[in-house]
Amino acid sequence: MKPLPLLLLTALLSGASGQYTYGYFNWLARVLAYSRLRWQPYVEREESAPSSADCPAECTCPPSLPTAMYCDTRRLRHVPRVPARMKYVYLQDNLIQAVPDGVFDNATGLLWLVLHRNNISSHGLGKRVFSKLDNLQRLYLDHNKLTSIPHPLPRSLQELRVAGNRISKVQPNSLQGLRNLTTLLLNDNRLEDVGGSLKALKSLSFLDLSNNHLKKVPKVIPDTTEQLYLDYNHISAIPSEYFRKLLRLQYARISNNQLTDQGIPTGAFNVSSLIELDLSHNKLHNIPPVNENLEHLYLHANRIKEINVESFCAGSGPLTFSKIRVLRLDGNGLRHGGLPEELDRCLRQARMINI
Repeated sequence: MKPLPLLLLTALLSGASGQYTYGYFNWLARVLAYSRLRWQPYVEREESAPSSADCPAECTCPPSLPTAMYCDTRRLRHVPRVPARMKYVYLQDNLIQAVPDGVFDNATGLLWLVLHRNNISSHGLGKRVFSKLDNLQRLYLDHNKLTSIPHPLPRSLQELRVAGNRISKVQPNSLQGLRNLTTLLLNDNRLEDVGGSLKALKSLSFLDLSNNHLKKVPKVIPDTTEQLYLDYNHISAIPSEYFRKLLRLQYARISNNQLTDQGIPTGAFNVSSLIELDLSHNKLHNIPPVNENLEHLYLHANRIKEINVESFCAGSGPLTFSKIRVLRLDGNGLRHGGLPEELDRCLRQARMINI
């Protein structure tokens, strides 16, 4: 049965294009079925094949996938009875408003529970509805009408998606006990601050807080974080040493904010682990110094008027050069004729530079 999770993960991947068409972000977005992408029908179900006797009439339970139940896109207003053998339940794109306590008690072996794009409110979500799902790994509640993160959640949870809801605050205890959580999508909500709520996430690697109302970066980011999305907020400053504490951080997107030169301390982005950094659509007049290991840098649509080689290469010489492969500076008013002569030597590995 080992191939089943891989097959189902492959089925979840969306073929839609992301916002960006370059760099690692787009590729990773597809691999992770990034929540901003519109969900598409993602599996070829055996609609004509007979379902087992214990399968609800509203759903399809293909014999070839004996632990999967497909109830998506059926205009359902309630959660049907889930047979005990089920591990993967798909209820997305329905009209479900409430998920009461006890509705999943017959299927305590659930691994994936997909409930996105319904009308579920926090009031309609039972307080103990997930309490017996001790093996649950993925919970998708994005694009509903939640005003808070459900609590308590199974400690086994590895991926939580609550994007596209109406969440304005993360309660201090909302994420307590989720030591196995690696992926948290809270984008497209109404968050103004997350306080220290993320501190409890000891295994987090992927965090999306984009398209909220944040005026400052989160107070605490787990040091296990590898991918961080803070774009489309109102952030104007980065605290000193903020990113230097994130020794595993590889991808950071802080585009479409209010960042200024004064709000970025010296060396804020001089982090050796960073591979890709997006600071586009801000209010920068200068290029902040970055580490020579950085490969993709996006600074388009700022107010930059000149390029300092020192922003990319700390020194000069035949062995001193940047690993940047893609650099975007278009939309700043720069001119090719005003580029420093040393820039070619410093950016010798670049394959694309847009001025």
